[in-house]
Amino acid sequence: MSAPPDRAKLAQQWIEKAEHDLLNAEHTLTLMDNCPYDTVCFHAQQCAEKYLKSLLVYHGIDFPKTHDLVLLRNLLPASAPDVNLAWLRTLNRYSVEARYPGDWEPITNEEGKVAVQMAKEIKKASIGYLQSKL
Repeated sequence: MSAPPDRAKLAQQWIEKAEHDLLNAEHTLTLMDNCPYDTVCFHAQQCAEKYLKSLLVYHGIDFPKTHDLVLLRNLLPASAPDVNLAWLRTLNRYSVEARYPGDWEPITNEEGKVAVQMAKEIKKASIGYLQSKL
């Protein structure tokens, strides 16, 4: 079963935006000592969010305006790819803490690298699932 052409096209557009976030996160990590790790983590979170939204669009599932990755994952049907909920919980933190000032712990180089790796794994699961369908 495949999605109608308009849903498939919109899912592909979400994927393209997710790829842009991943590219930004990976490129920013190359800045080394001058790297804004908060920006890396924010783009990793956004990448994961957009991949989840691409799956929701593909399945024709409406979703609220939210950055909550766990909520988005819970809207997906059981047939959707399995995404590690611990990763989603970790990345959720960066939707706010990476963008706004507050009483947060500084985000480290290691956190940035891990966030990008989690985003890549979510991408892999999503793309693997959608490639057979789009």
